[in-house]
Amino acid sequence: MSRVLIIGAGGVGSVVTHKCAQVPEVFSEIVLASRTLEKCIRIKKQLDRPIEVARVDADNTRELISLIRKVSPDLIINVALPYQDLSIMDACLETGVHYLDTANYEPPDEARFCYKWQWDYHDRFKERNIVALLGCGFDPGVTNVFCAHAQKYHFDEIHYIDIMDCNAGDHGQPFATNFNPEINIREITQRGKYYENGRWIETDPLSVHSTFDFPEIGPRKMYLMYHEELESLVKNIPTIKRIRFWMTFTDEYLTHLRVLQNVGLTRIDPISFKGCEIVPLQFLKALLPDPGSLAETYKGKTCIGCMIEGIKDGRKKKYYIYNVCDHKACYREVKSQAVSYTTGVPAMIGAMLMLTGIWKAAGVYNVEEFDPTPFMEKLPVYGLPWTEKFIE
Repeated sequence: MSRVLIIGAGGVGSVVTHKCAQVPEVFSEIVLASRTLEKCIRIKKQLDRPIEVARVDADNTRELISLIRKVSPDLIINVALPYQDLSIMDACLETGVHYLDTANYEPPDEARFCYKWQWDYHDRFKERNIVALLGCGFDPGVTNVFCAHAQKYHFDEIHYIDIMDCNAGDHGQPFATNFNPEINIREITQRGKYYENGRWIETDPLSVHSTFDFPEIGPRKMYLMYHEELESLVKNIPTIKRIRFWMTFTDEYLTHLRVLQNVGLTRIDPISFKGCEIVPLQFLKALLPDPGSLAETYKGKTCIGCMIEGIKDGRKKKYYIYNVCDHKACYREVKSQAVSYTTGVPAMIGAMLMLTGIWKAAGVYNVEEFDPTPFMEKLPVYGLPWTEKFIE
């Protein structure tokens, strides 16, 4: 029986709240907080059990501390913006509350993934005897756990990992992003990067592509990108020789993105407009559809998984583990599309394992540093079944 504070009432926050509400034996009390109270109230009305709602500015550490002391949660689930990770972690340190997020910290003025900012909190969290669990969504999150599961059961040494994320859904909009447009576009337009033979190799944005036949979807073109789980998996799988991250995009999506870049609407530096200072990407975000509004008409499936190669008992082995998720099924269950669902469900599972003492530590950790088995067992129970194939 635990009290949880969920910060963030966007698409993922809605899924996390719905899924926590389905498990009252663990999440006996739920508080949902956001800068926009109306979003919290809308989610509250969708639920079959009562929850509390509150307004909070997650950029304001003192305001967060005040809310935490008022609410007295056992755990904070941070599904706000990545810019706000450090302010929320600071509030957790001050109040002695456990922390979980789904995406690593990113500075507002630079599109750059890096765990160092959060890993630097390790000693302080350890001294406070609290835990921060980083990147507990799907990618990062489940993909990390897939790798830990493979390392535990199927490989003596893991040498190669390709993380492949395909969204083959159709939302019917000319151009829209599946999660926060500002974060999504910053992620896609930065330089690609992968790890090979002990060094990081950079590529021009979306300049490297390949085609893969995704289960239940079919062949799709996927593009090499940098994603934060690469950084932690290189650290925590010492035998790795190469690891890459790939994501699919349609030609139509990339054409829209290229036009927006060419006219300067993806810029993150402030500009002056009629005496006001605005950030073009934030202005674009205001014009684009809210990702949560896409759910009702979304159709199709996502497929996210890991292709892993290495050695077992002295022999080469190749193995593929993945999840397929249906947009319409997600909407029927929690009024969400599959991209939010696949991020929100793992956050709830990670929180459950922390609150029940199955995942227990002090300090700052990524999900692959814990025993993957209880997490893997709960994925199909709560809506994310996985399949594994042994290729050779």
